[in-house]
Parts: sequence; structure tokens; C-alpha cells
Amino acid sequence: MGRWSGMVDVSRLDPRRRVEIYIANVEHVVDKLRSLSDARARRLLDLVSRYVEDAKYFLDKGDYFTALADIAYAEGLVDALRWLGIAEFEWRRPSELLERPRVVVAGTFDIIHPGHVGLLREAWRLGRVHVIVARDDSVRKIKGREPFVPEEQRLQVVSAIRYVYEAKLGSKTDFLEPLREIKPDIVLLGPDQWADEEWLARRLEAEGVRAKVIRLREKIRCPLCSSTSIACRVLEVLPRDACRGGGKEEEQG
Repeated sequence: MGRWSGMVDVSRLDPRRRVEIYIANVEHVVDKLRSLSDARARRLLDLVSRYVEDAKYFLDKGDYFTALADIAYAEGLVDALRWLGIAEFEWRRPSELLERPRVVVAGTFDIIHPGHVGLLREAWRLGRVHVIVARDDSVRKIKGREPFVPEEQRLQVVSAIRYVYEAKLGSKTDFLEPLREIKPDIVLLGPDQWADEEWLARRLEAEGVRAKVIRLREKIRCPLCSSTSIACRVLEVLPRDACRGGGKEEEQG
């Protein structure tokens, strides 16, 4: 890890921030190498991804020593691809990673599907991802129905996605409140989200938040790329009496 050049002395950072930088660097390189055709390289990258997930797990637990060991091993495996001449890449400087833009994504995230993952992946490529998860009351107002999944559970699932740096619930009364707190550099809208880019940028500027508002133009295409389509499919597949007893028979599976 000492190979990375730059003006920042990573050893002077607090342990959590150090591990976060190492994880971000490895994830950045792995994402770049996903297109490698070599079967051995793909297997090694899968192993690297497992070590990255382990590092995140121990980081969340506050076990920085084990998290650092996991991500260091992951970095060594990735470097092996370069030493063997299988891949070419450059590690990013710590200063660059520290200065990554804050990117905000907001949404309901009712039933996670590939469209959500694609949006969060694109946000991660732009910077450090902060997600605002809509409150249950907001879902009722905007969509005119109850959310399929309660807000705390949706927050828990979104927080566990690898591209997300931080997730928080939105405000019940002022949708701009979390944006004022985060002070994003970029707000990334999904293809179908209601807000107009120029209108939202003006509203944010009036609140003292200078953020670039952009929209993900390319929509992910798949058979079940919306929460509603997934819910409808569930109704088609499940027998009529499957929900008797609250589905308790499937809680462990």
C-alpha cells in the first residue's frame, strides 16, 4: 500500500478513513478489470471481491485491523494480475480518493432490482455515494400507495449495497433538508425521476447548495426492472393462501 504516490500521508489518517481509501481504490481497479476475458483473471477478481466484502464487514464492526488485513490481501491479488502481464492499470492517489465528489442519489428503493444497482454503480463511478431513502409518508404522497417494504428495512438493504458510502432516511416535511446536510457536489437522478434538472439546481442554489444536477439517461432493461413489476410477478407466482400467517414459514429461507 505504500506504493501509492501523492501528497497525502495515509498513515496520518484515522484508521477508518484509511481502510475506506484502500477499499475504494481496490474497488475502482476491480471495476475497470471486469471486462477481462481471461478465465483465471475473472476467478481471481471474484476472490478479490470476497475479500473486499470481508473488509467492509469488519470495517462496519469497528475491527479496523482485520479490515485492513483483508483489503491488503485483496490489493496483492490484484497486483498479481499486473505482475503476470494479464492486466494494466494504475492505482489512484490517496489525495484523489479523499477529494472524491459527494454524489447524492434519492429514491424509494422499495424492492431492489437491477435498475437500482445500475444507478448506484454509476453514482459510485462519479464519486462517494450518499443515498437518501424516501420515508413511508413520502411514498404514500408521491406514489399514492403504501410502500411494499417499511422505511427502516429499505434503509438497511440500501446501506448494505457495495456502492453506497452512506444511506439515510429523508425528511418527512422538507425534501431539501438532507441535501443541505450532505452538501453534495453532484445529484444524480434516475431516468424516470420526477425532478427537472435545472429546477432542482436552482432550488439547491437558493438553499446554499451548489451542486451539479445530472440525469442517468440510459435505462437498465430487464424483465423485472421495477418494484411494481416484481410485485405483480409475486402475485402471479404465489398461491392464493401463501400469505396466511404472514409468510412466517419463509422467514429463515
